[in-house]
Amino acid sequence: MKKILALLLAASMAMSATACSSGAATSSAAPASSGETSSAAKANFKVSMVTDTGGVNDQSFNQLSWEGLQKLKADNGADVSYAESKQEADYATNLDKAVDDENNLVWGVGFAMGDAILNAAKANPDVQFAIVDNAYEETPSNLTAVVFRAQEPSFLVGYIAAKTTKTNKVGFVGGVKSDVIDQFEYGYKAGVAYGAKEMGKTVEVVAQYAESFVDSAKGKAIASKMFSGGCDIVFHAAGNVGTGVIEAAKEANKYAIGVDKDQAFLAPNNVLTSALKKVDKAVEEVSKEIMDGKATGGTTISLGVKEEAAGIPEEHKLMGEETYKAAAALQDQIKDGKLVPPASEEDYNTFVKNLK
Repeated sequence: MKKILALLLAASMAMSATACSSGAATSSAAPASSGETSSAAKANFKVSMVTDTGGVNDQSFNQLSWEGLQKLKADNGADVSYAESKQEADYATNLDKAVDDENNLVWGVGFAMGDAILNAAKANPDVQFAIVDNAYEETPSNLTAVVFRAQEPSFLVGYIAAKTTKTNKVGFVGGVKSDVIDQFEYGYKAGVAYGAKEMGKTVEVVAQYAESFVDSAKGKAIASKMFSGGCDIVFHAAGNVGTGVIEAAKEANKYAIGVDKDQAFLAPNNVLTSALKKVDKAVEEVSKEIMDGKATGGTTISLGVKEEAAGIPEEHKLMGEETYKAAAALQDQIKDGKLVPPASEEDYNTFVKNLK
């Protein structure tokens, strides 16, 4: 896989306003450092991450972020740690502790931590901060924002759902409503519409939010109702809530679609595919750049299919070969900019209106 950050910095990519949760921003090329940091400096480089309320074992982006830091430790000798947030009130406390523990870089995971990370960065200008899934109108020089164009892999799994469904009714379970989760929902719905149009049929999408990223029982209840109501495939973008969705799929002998990482290991016979966001690679590589003394602060890094930071798994035993190849071809179109999946309700409505 290409070096995600190196590619981005070389290209000086502009980030779409729809890819962030707090406003538009632009990524800019970071100046190269005068040289690699010494081995001793790397060994003394401390990185900590603070999870959102989903926790470090959410089988999703918190867990992927931690895996990225563990890889940073294994390959570069950094001292890494994490703190779990049980409630939103823990964000500021955990960030303060990470600063007090003299970490060189502090990560916040999830758009819900946007304000807390921003306040911590402003209060501690000598510490580097970074955040996953949030961007700002004005980003402090010691804060790096990393966002993903989640609508791109979501479009692909929506297309696969439309090609696979036998009932012509599929579901979507979101965690907490936000611009970030809108990318998943409307990208998915657009992919379903695209696939349905291609096949000359109509596929209904039922969507519901759990208002949580941690309540797996609620996720299971919502998905079970969708399955009993005629859905045969349900996609989730809901953190730990999604483990309940997958459990419901197992019990109903239907399909679930995973998110962020390949979640097939949770139910090999029931997870049709997953909408991948390679958060681990992004966290590892951004951390490495900062460790090497390169200035990424004050920028927003936007990642998607083009940067090989999003997509679908190669494993596709539960879908037809023709379906997988068709989805892979669409992925290439997204990579080339020929197909632009929508990230909001407004863009989705326009996309569907213009489908031919």
